[in-house]
Amino acid sequence: MNHHTPAAAQRRGGGTAVSDVIRVASVPAGHVYVRHCSDGQGSDGVVRLPDPRPNGAPSTSQRWWPPVMLDPEWVHAHHGDFDVFHLHFGFDAQSPQQLESLVRALRQYRKPLVYTVHDLRNPHQPDPAPHNAALDVLVPAADHLVTLTPGAAAEIARRWGRTSTVLPHPHVVEEPRLSRARPRHDGFRVGVHAKSLRPNMALLPVVRTLADTVADLPGAELRVNVHREVGDPDAHAYAPDVLAQLRSLADAGRLRLKVHDYFDDDQLWDYLASLDLSVLPYLFGTHSGWLEACHDLGTAVAAPTCGYYAEQRPCLSYGHTGRDGLHEGSLRAAVREAYRTRPQWRAAAQDRAAERAAVAAAHRTIYAELLG
Repeated sequence: MNHHTPAAAQRRGGGTAVSDVIRVASVPAGHVYVRHCSDGQGSDGVVRLPDPRPNGAPSTSQRWWPPVMLDPEWVHAHHGDFDVFHLHFGFDAQSPQQLESLVRALRQYRKPLVYTVHDLRNPHQPDPAPHNAALDVLVPAADHLVTLTPGAAAEIARRWGRTSTVLPHPHVVEEPRLSRARPRHDGFRVGVHAKSLRPNMALLPVVRTLADTVADLPGAELRVNVHREVGDPDAHAYAPDVLAQLRSLADAGRLRLKVHDYFDDDQLWDYLASLDLSVLPYLFGTHSGWLEACHDLGTAVAAPTCGYYAEQRPCLSYGHTGRDGLHEGSLRAAVREAYRTRPQWRAAAQDRAAERAAVAAAHRTIYAELLG
């Protein structure tokens, strides 16, 4: 619980009336998850400060990283502008010492810290040690913890002895797309989007197993997408060997390969809605916004057993962990199950709207109790 007396509560005479606006310094504010933690009608009485523009970002950019609010100097300069500090993600580059300085600055001004534990293992970092060190600062220091699944909450309790509020991931796709009918197509499409080969992807073993499996299913095809920068020698994601092996499989007729620039939202929704099954090729991780988008659009997902994906939304699971590697038999079984049953696990738009309103209300309650 919060052991500080926030300045906002002092201003309000020690309580927070429902009519009061609660100002949140959210890191970040512009990400779709955070935006959808607000009430869709704007009636939750919570205002999240816009993301300060990072150094070097053009004025027209929506970029929020690296987050300026993580600098203790920002807190010193802007502590009168917010009531609660809510951290989600974006602290990959912060050392434990820098995070400790941030915590000290927040305590100096009696600003409660809420931390939503999205990632117990950072999907962008091959070595878990830096993220573990950050969690060892943030989880004990937070005045309130939120996470997305009961499994993650249990792991947090086991590792740090802290209780977390479990709140579901709100919808990712927005109206009117959320309610649009799925496009029809012939056959059965299995898709793997390799993006820019994040460190948590073990792509080739998954793709080879899928190619073998799909070849035995009449009318089925495998589509693999990858960002163009994987083939760019000047890009951080450059992986010519991986791209060469994917092209070899495509040339042999075992999959359809598409190399492209980053999709915008509409292109991404079109892509996901064109699939019958999206396979997440992750070797480690915790939760997935991609899975939520598939749930919004009615595309079935096969998710690995690392992390807590199966607790987020209905999906098929297959064995894939950093300790044991890929369990090929379970991946084959998941694809065959999807092919046989064609699961219809699509979110109803009205359910997503109600869920978002409940998530927004829960955040409002957390903030108000900390300020009270």
